Amino acid sequence: MCSPEEEALLRLEEVFSATLARVNGLVLLPLLETTPEPSDPQGRECLRLLQRLHWSSQRLWEVTEESLHSLRERLCHQDTVGLESLMLLQHAERVLQAHVEYIESYSSCVVVQAFQKAAKKRREFWRGQRKALWQLLPGVSPEASVGTVLAQALHQPLAHHVQQYVLLLLSFGDTAAEPHRTRELVVHAATLFVNLQSFLRQALDQALATQALWHSLSSRLRDGLCTPERRLLQDSQDVPVTVTPLRAERVLLFDDALVLLQGHSVHTFDLKLVWVDPGQDRCTFHLLTPEEELSFCSKAPQDRALRGKKDFPVLGADLEPSEPPTCRCVAYTFRAEGRLCQATYEGEWCRGRPHGRGTLKWPDGRNHVGNFCQGLEHGFGIRLVPQGPEDRFDCYKCHWREGSMCGYGICEYGTDEVYKGYFRAGLRHGFGVLASAPRALQPCKYTGHWERGQRSGYGVEEDGARGERYIGMWQADQRHGPGVMVTQAGVCYQGTFQADKMVGPGILLSEDDSLYEGTFTRDLTLVGKGKVTFPNGFTLEGSFGSGAGKGLHTQGVLDTAAFPPDPSSTRKRQLGVGIFPVESHWQGVYGPFRDFVSAGCPGDEQEALLGFHVQSSRELRKSQEYLCCERTQPEPCADRMEGILDELLLHREPRALRECLRKALSNSLHPLGKLLRTLMLTFQATYAGIGANKHLQALAQEEVKQHARELWAAYRGLLQVALRRKGQAPEEDEGTETRDLQVHGLVLPLMLPSFYSELFTLYLLLHETEDSLYSQGIANLSLFPDTKLLEFLDVQKHLWPLKDLTLTTNQRLSLVRDKCFLSATECLQKIITTVDPREKLEVLERTYGEIEATVSRVLGREHKLPMDDLLPLLIYVVSRARIQHLGAEIHLIRDMMDPIHTGGLCDFLLTALESCYEHIQKEDMRLHRFPGRWDSREPW
Repeated sequence: MCSPEEEALLRLEEVFSATLARVNGLVLLPLLETTPEPSDPQGRECLRLLQRLHWSSQRLWEVTEESLHSLRERLCHQDTVGLESLMLLQHAERVLQAHVEYIESYSSCVVVQAFQKAAKKRREFWRGQRKALWQLLPGVSPEASVGTVLAQALHQPLAHHVQQYVLLLLSFGDTAAEPHRTRELVVHAATLFVNLQSFLRQALDQALATQALWHSLSSRLRDGLCTPERRLLQDSQDVPVTVTPLRAERVLLFDDALVLLQGHSVHTFDLKLVWVDPGQDRCTFHLLTPEEELSFCSKAPQDRALRGKKDFPVLGADLEPSEPPTCRCVAYTFRAEGRLCQATYEGEWCRGRPHGRGTLKWPDGRNHVGNFCQGLEHGFGIRLVPQGPEDRFDCYKCHWREGSMCGYGICEYGTDEVYKGYFRAGLRHGFGVLASAPRALQPCKYTGHWERGQRSGYGVEEDGARGERYIGMWQADQRHGPGVMVTQAGVCYQGTFQADKMVGPGILLSEDDSLYEGTFTRDLTLVGKGKVTFPNGFTLEGSFGSGAGKGLHTQGVLDTAAFPPDPSSTRKRQLGVGIFPVESHWQGVYGPFRDFVSAGCPGDEQEALLGFHVQSSRELRKSQEYLCCERTQPEPCADRMEGILDELLLHREPRALRECLRKALSNSLHPLGKLLRTLMLTFQATYAGIGANKHLQALAQEEVKQHARELWAAYRGLLQVALRRKGQAPEEDEGTETRDLQVHGLVLPLMLPSFYSELFTLYLLLHETEDSLYSQGIANLSLFPDTKLLEFLDVQKHLWPLKDLTLTTNQRLSLVRDKCFLSATECLQKIITTVDPREKLEVLERTYGEIEATVSRVLGREHKLPMDDLLPLLIYVVSRARIQHLGAEIHLIRDMMDPIHTGGLCDFLLTALESCYEHIQKEDMRLHRFPGRWDSREPW
């Protein structure tokens, strides 16, 4: 048996559904049908509001019908269907939303008097409907106007229905004997509709007050301010206030805007962009807006604060209003003169200023999206600047500080040039790379230091059109100071530059290793006293000059008595080593990192220093989607930096430290990894391509060692910061000897692979002549069978491993090749499989061990080889290993090996390998016949 409350609810829903249908047919549909499409904007607005009210009425009727259906299901199946199945309880928010939409539509019609205007247009029609309308509302005065009756017909049934809802739901809560969950649903629904009843009263009161306001204003002000959704909250005629610096005659507070009336001027402020600071007394408060600051003062204390649009539910007026949020998100177009004039900002605000993430658009097509702080671009941001009528843009992806680019940035210009580097105060400053488009008619690339937007300090420029690379000092965008010029033709210059020209004393190296030492003019013409040393050792010393159309002429002494120079003397002709210290090369890279470490590695500055990762796409640059691209940030910078420092503290033991540094250097998001990649970039810019010149080998070698020292210093700096953050005592400063051991033994092997390709190429070029002679010797020695080669090398016969030579039935011992000392040969061949000098030395040491092991097996006892026996055996193994460019390998190992190996076994073996290399180059090793060694007619 159903409860009385359920029966009452059923009747209430049935009556309300029927009333809605009747009101819809008697009032709303005739209103829409009898209202022709108006030509004036106000008429069209009224029609739109009536259509919206009709839609919300239909929606409310549908929800009521669904509620009725759930009630009937409950009454028909009381044993199986519980009270909680009622739509009014189970989906109370949905029912509530339908009522709220109707109330909002109805109140908007009241604000603009839509019912009165519609009734006025078709007076005769509505007079004929007068009797039916008064039957629908028996309590309405007969003298009431048709517009008033229409408004009442659309309001009274709803108000009565909501009131009955509240009473029945409260009764349900008192009498329901259902489970706890059901009682919770009943209490929740009752609370919602109590709030709805309050909202209905307040919405109607505000609509009527707003309607009255529009009548009190002039038509010009009304047309500018009146919108159906706007509601009046407070009028200064009721609560007088004084506004400064504006002398406002009247202040109107709406639910979405603050309006100041000053004569014929109207100042409107969006409440979403208004912040209130209470004064010292309760009678004064200050207003912050994007472009103005105002002070309000009233005679009586004011407890009410300015608020934005009220969201449902709105409870009783006695409750405290909610505090508006300090940070908001809204769009605004600036009007005042200045850099933001007519610009539109859409994004986050705080206290009247853009603050947080947002987008700024200017009328001229400029766009900026990124982070803002107190009204200025601050943090990462992307800016597009249109260039000319060809739909080209300059795209700046940079870090900003107080409105200017500062920190790391990537700029893609409309000219197809790209700059990647650092900025200060909006100008290129610090290390950076400026490169033209790869397919440009005159390709050019500069890698180096900048000051105030100009190339200044140490830098490298490659001029693709002229086939030249300049390495040296710059000033005010010009080559100025000591420098080296390398050309694609193999000609090299070293000297002093002024205003982009080489002047004064210098040297010139030609492709055939001819050397000129003397003075130059600005167009690189030899002039004055000088000396030329030719590849064959001849020298020409005297005065040089040139005349128009006469070419170069000289007067001096030609010395032909000198012997051809030793190849080692040619190798000594290295450029750049003495003219600028290697420590000063890349201060633009080292300096910012040192400053970052000195500041304690602040997380918020990490990305501005170390760069960011943004997908680069020129097609996206021309679309709005590009402005929304995000950087790759797996976690906040501060947290990532904290994790990096903690990792360093946990891995300080030698073995753990090596692995920790290996991971750090291979990670582009790690400070050490980013520093290494930047140094790789500078190395490639200097020594790859045109820079691959043998006369730069010593400079490159010293630069790699300097990079290793700087990376170790960077690690030490990060470790000290980590210790300070944990409150631990910093480590004592290292001595020079300890530092060098760590640099050569730990850092250099880890970072050398990053530079190896370019560095080894320079070694190849420098030792090309010797390696060519060595290759000829190897080619000739490889023709000999094992026994003949051992005999030729004077290896004592009792050391020959003839037991290793396995013969077939048709073979002779003297014809077998590549079988003796095979294990040592295969071991030595592994020297080219690694770039680490330490590992190369270990390969050499294992090779020596394999040779001794083979000899010991032959002799049947352990045997230590003296130098006289080792050297011919090692020559044999080297000849059979056929290692290409062995000279380059030996000299790279010698230059880069750990100093602890000096004077030890590894040093001894490397010296022995070098002796083998030099011995194979000798002329008798490159002959086709070796007289007296064997019978040349004997077949091999």
